[in-house]
Amino acid sequence: MDYPIENASRRTFLKAGVGLTLAVYLNPAVAAKAVVGSDAAAFAPNAFVRVDADNTVTVVIKHLEMGQGTYTGLSTLVAEEMDADWDQVKAEGAPADATRYANLLWGTPPRQGTGGSSAIANAFEQMRRAGAAARAMLVAAAAEQWSVPAASLKVENGVVRHPASRRQATFGELAPAAGRQPVPEAVGLKSPEEFVYIGKHVPRKDSADKVAGRAEYTQDVKLPHLLTAVVVHPPRFGARPKRFDPRPALAVKGVVDVVALPNGVAVLGKDFWSAKQGRDALTVEWDESQAFTLGSDEILAQYKELAQKPGMAARRDGDAGKALAGAAKQLEAAYELPYLAHAAMEPMDCVVRLAPGSCEVWNGEQFQTGDQHNLAKLLNLKPEQVSITMLYAGGSFGRRANPQSDYLLEAARIAKAHAAKHGGYATVKLVWTREDDMRAGYFRPLFYHVLKGGLDRAGTPVAWQHRIVGQSILANTPFEGAMVKNGIDQASVEGAATLPYNIPNLTVDLHSPSLGVPVQWWRSVGSTHTGFTTESFLDELAHAAGQDPYVFRRTLLGGHPRHAGVLNLAAQKAGWGEPLAPGKAGERRGRGIAVHESFRTFVAQVADVTVQPDGRFKVDRVVCAVDCGVAVNPDVIRAQMEGGIAYGLSAALFGAVTLKDGKVEQSNFDDYPILRMADMPRVDVHIVPSAEPPTGVGEPGTPVIAPAVANAIFAATGVRLRRLPFDTAALKRA
Repeated sequence: MDYPIENASRRTFLKAGVGLTLAVYLNPAVAAKAVVGSDAAAFAPNAFVRVDADNTVTVVIKHLEMGQGTYTGLSTLVAEEMDADWDQVKAEGAPADATRYANLLWGTPPRQGTGGSSAIANAFEQMRRAGAAARAMLVAAAAEQWSVPAASLKVENGVVRHPASRRQATFGELAPAAGRQPVPEAVGLKSPEEFVYIGKHVPRKDSADKVAGRAEYTQDVKLPHLLTAVVVHPPRFGARPKRFDPRPALAVKGVVDVVALPNGVAVLGKDFWSAKQGRDALTVEWDESQAFTLGSDEILAQYKELAQKPGMAARRDGDAGKALAGAAKQLEAAYELPYLAHAAMEPMDCVVRLAPGSCEVWNGEQFQTGDQHNLAKLLNLKPEQVSITMLYAGGSFGRRANPQSDYLLEAARIAKAHAAKHGGYATVKLVWTREDDMRAGYFRPLFYHVLKGGLDRAGTPVAWQHRIVGQSILANTPFEGAMVKNGIDQASVEGAATLPYNIPNLTVDLHSPSLGVPVQWWRSVGSTHTGFTTESFLDELAHAAGQDPYVFRRTLLGGHPRHAGVLNLAAQKAGWGEPLAPGKAGERRGRGIAVHESFRTFVAQVADVTVQPDGRFKVDRVVCAVDCGVAVNPDVIRAQMEGGIAYGLSAALFGAVTLKDGKVEQSNFDDYPILRMADMPRVDVHIVPSAEPPTGVGEPGTPVIAPAVANAIFAATGVRLRRLPFDTAALKRA
């Protein structure tokens, strides 16, 4: 069967036309070359900025847009330095090519991908220099055409003007000549007082297409000969298909193939419903000799036993054991946090098209380099023979950046098996249902924390011991060598080993048991559990000391002005110290505070709660202060803080993946509920003015909300909630 192989996105990018393409590579100070003309090679997708004759400025975005505002943020940086008109700017996803589109914060070897709230942080200067270089070339072209000094020209809203002669030209009109100019070796960047877009409101670049239904997601991809695949996954992790009869599935109208996989059986149909019905008709007998069979209760029991003895030391200041023994007052608390699903609105999916010597992928691509290399290894190709078209993603929260490339390799295996029957050609869209996503995916690990603290007679903390038990998300991944040091998974202890409070005797240790449950990062990674435990226990120390929780924190944050800055701002804006308005009869109201740093961004939150007589409670208001350096897009920052709070609150109120006999008990949003609009509190976000380099906002709003709410509930009821999701039955009994 002769399948035409042509990448649709390449056709768009390589479309003939006269314009300027500017490439800026790994070194953000270097602009590599400019190309002009109708030759397709001149428009190879290796640039960050392209100006077309129709006056469109295309910004090529190396990071996935999954709702967090990347397309808007990176476009803002280019438009700012180009002095482009915002309406003429459009964003376009970059191809998979780490030599040109690497994440500059991920070190060497170069790796392309989105994660760790790093998009703006790593590209801030790089994209600005790309825009400034393009502007300089446009100005140079106009100066040459008009025989005037470049310094006499002004640029505003995508138009280059010579005020003295009143001549002017648009970027599109100047693009052919600009492409013949040498790329400047050095460019100047604007000072903050010159900013037109940075720090100001601009409409998002993805909103209009999403609202109008033009935005392209994986489910929207339509290609010739496309088949849809769904997979029967094993009921327990580690099980393998032993035997199955494909005939019942093949008897379903529209089903065209059944394929055995290492960890399941795939049914391919002409459409999703045919494939789904075919899967439902299939009976698979499983080999469970290597399957994981423990339940959540058994895992937690093992963790509690491990927590009775020291783990690997992640931080050791002074002698915490001795200081604790001699403290005037001692406290101890244990915290339990369950497995969590990512539960993005778009379940895992991707399109794979195979032909002899090539593999093409379309999906919401978060980890280009890892996926490209893993696919190449599976298919016996070179990485450059694997092309990836990055589409929009309907959320991810880390799930799509899977180090094992699990669902992409699953799609590739299905396509490979089908291609073997059709002359080496196959085009397959893999679709996971919500149930697949909930039960066959990867999870935030279950964690158990034990904290001990000691206070002197003045109520000052003199000792802090923190023991963490939970699976490593970095073990057996390409990141293990760089991020597991002396047996310590840095992602397991971040936020705990970096505790900012001035406590002279402090230890943090870690147990990383190996289990058969697949785990990986979840929004805000280690801070998902360390933020809750450290800020809850710090609050316990404050009350034990008879001190105001806000003042207690502020006193201990000497030397950490950015922590203190957001703490003070949140407290001030929330009216900390002022009494809450009384509730209705029987209601109890409380206010709690928490502060945490993740991904070099500092966030403090104050939560107001109302607890009903029956134990039900409502989070009424959250005041959030964030210090993320230069605020590139304030509206996006506010939206991400609001979204992060909603995501973290959803986990705190409802989120739990539980196992019984090795089987995941949850399947969909009916038994893994998420926050509803009625449960969403009012959120007020305040951004700290800053000249520091920008840092990320996609994740840091999430870890702070659970401890802020738990602390508010204690203020209202005197009950400490140390287990997530919160147990309202304990409040009813109080």
